[in-house]
Amino acid sequence: MISVELAERLRRAGLPWEPAAGDRFVVRVPGMESDVFVLSDVVAEVHEFVDGVVVGFNGTVEWALDSVAIDQVLWLPRETQLRQALGESFVGLEVVPMGFAVELADGSRHADIDAEDAYARAVLALLAG
Repeated sequence: MISVELAERLRRAGLPWEPAAGDRFVVRVPGMESDVFVLSDVVAEVHEFVDGVVVGFNGTVEWALDSVAIDQVLWLPRETQLRQALGESFVGLEVVPMGFAVELADGSRHADIDAEDAYARAVLALLAG
């Protein structure tokens, strides 16, 4: 998963976000910075009963927040979303000794120990133009 630090840099650089089901995010308020949330249309949980295991579909959970302003939410884009943001600039991803490197059409390479962070670094370079 992309680091919060890189996600914050992407936000400041202007990477647009259209929130959609499956998107991961953190809430930027004290005490919640390390909790990762996922946008979902329906909450499903596994429940174990004496007579079997079921998947329960819930409208909400008991401890749910009422709402949070979008400016207090920090999107943590997935690898596929970052690759999509690169568009035709993306040439390839390769394994390197200390992790992964993303190569762009301009010949630049952006490396990190994590593939998603390498993609994020490439997107930052592209946004910086």
